[in-house]
Amino acid sequence: MSRFVGVATACGALAAVLAVPALAATGPGTIRITNTETSFKSIDGGRRGRGAGDLEIIRQLLYNRRVTSKPIGRATILCTLITRNSRSCTATYVLPKGSIVTSGMIGSRLIYELAIVGGTELYDNARGSLVVTTTALNPRRQVLVFRLAG
Repeated sequence: MSRFVGVATACGALAAVLAVPALAATGPGTIRITNTETSFKSIDGGRRGRGAGDLEIIRQLLYNRRVTSKPIGRATILCTLITRNSRSCTATYVLPKGSIVTSGMIGSRLIYELAIVGGTELYDNARGSLVVTTTALNPRRQVLVFRLAG
């Protein structure tokens, strides 16, 4: 009987450990940076002309001008057009202490919100949202606000 209780206790402890969700390496917080678009490439992957199936590949330099005038990182964004005015995008933001990965639907590139779906190093298992606001068009400049959940 004591052997059964010991095994049951061990199984219960193991189940409790396995039930704990993986936590991000960072706690709740906000990261506010800016970017400058360095390249934009459109690939006509569907019917001729802009529409479903086309790809957009965007590269950016990331800045924290309160700290330095030099870039602190880079970003690569891949969007697939679903319709003429909506796209499904995945982006990777490479920062000094790790990368943040975002994903979601975008209507307009002027202002949009994406889900933070993960990351690496300091941002391992990151969750939250990213709000992007365009401040200039030529070259495109944006304010990025990452809201990390705990």
